[in-house]
Order: sequence, then structure tokens, then C-alpha cells
Amino acid sequence: MQEANSLRDRWLSYGIPLVVALLVLTADQVAKILVRGTLAVGESMPQEGAIRITHVTNSGIIFGIDAPKAVSVILPALVIVVALFLYFRYGPFDSWLVNLATALFVGGSLGNLIDRAAFGEVTDFIDIGLWSDYHWPAFNVADASILVGTFLFLIFVFKLRSKRAIKQG
Repeated sequence: MQEANSLRDRWLSYGIPLVVALLVLTADQVAKILVRGTLAVGESMPQEGAIRITHVTNSGIIFGIDAPKAVSVILPALVIVVALFLYFRYGPFDSWLVNLATALFVGGSLGNLIDRAAFGEVTDFIDIGLWSDYHWPAFNVADASILVGTFLFLIFVFKLRSKRAIKQG
């Protein structure tokens, strides 16, 4: 019985996050393949509207900040390695929030890293118009996953700090 619980716990701690990361990576890469195969760079579908699919490329790092090509590949790879090292060094975590956050972050980071390594740039396509002619910088499934994963991790940290403050207070 103990072994069954151990296997279940191991699956919850490592298996589910691995599956989530692979699903994010797959969804991101499939979406990017479809965009690259369907739209020319700069082309949108539909042509107008608040939310469009627009084929955009980004050779920089986060939010298109310019960086040398080597930095745009090495820095994300380093971030992934550090995230996984910390996860396996200090995990498994009892928190589904940390496991999900890590899975989303790693899956998204790998998706963008694959683009940088294969094409020297990242394919972005989710185009949201905010007002008039101003659009939020285009992003992709990987970017959204990284952002949500980071947000979930911050929620976990703030919850943990609140619990510690209540225990100490």
C-alpha cells in the first residue's frame, strides 16, 4: 500500500507537470506551424478587429527587447535549467499551484527556445488591439503560458508569506 501511495505521489509531483509542460509545448509548436504555413509575415486574419491572428516574428528576448542572438538562446536555456534544477532540488512540492506554475513556465520557455534555436526568432501571432491603432505586442501560446506560470508562482509565494506572517503574528 505504501508503494502505491508513493507511486501516486510521484505521478502527481512529476508526471502531471510533465504532461502539462508537453501539452503546452505541443500546442505552442502546432499553432506556430499553422501560422507560419498560413500567413505571410505581417499578414492578419481577419484583416481588422480587436483580436486577430497576425504573423509577427521577434528576434529579441521578452517583449521584443533587442539582444544578441547568442543571448536570446543562452539566456532562456539557462532560465529553463535553473527552473528545473530548483524544482528537482527542492521539490516535489505539495502545492499543485507550484507544480502547475513550473509546468506552464517550462513548457512555454521550451516552445520559444525551440523557435530561437531553429529559426533565430520567435513566431508570435496573438494580436490584441487595445484602442485606436494601439496593439499590445503580439505574443504566442508559449508567452501566455510563461506569464500565467509566473503569475501562479507569485500567488503561491504571496500565500506562503501570508501563512508565515499569520504563524509569526
